Amino acid sequence: MAKGYWIVHIRVTDPDTYRRYAEVAPAIVKRLGGQYTVDAGRAETAEGDASLDRHVVVEFPSYEAALSAFRSDAYQSIVHLRHSSADCSFTLAEGA
Repeated sequence: MAKGYWIVHIRVTDPDTYRRYAEVAPAIVKRLGGQYTVDAGRAETAEGDASLDRHVVVEFPSYEAALSAFRSDAYQSIVHLRHSSADCSFTLAEGA
């Protein structure tokens, strides 16, 4: 079965509020079956728009698991922190 992914590009606009999100999100994601494979380390935009400069990839056992985790009450309970503190592109994708 193909894995599922959250592919997220972020520009933090309110570091204090975003920090609150970042402090609780990993435990929720782990409990929902996700594993961070990329978490805002070094990055270089080789082509395209670099306005979103923080990058995160979370792997799940399947696309359905990624979708379910995103829609879960646990994750949705903290989304307002990300929305109010960052510009974001959030994609759910199925792996090869």
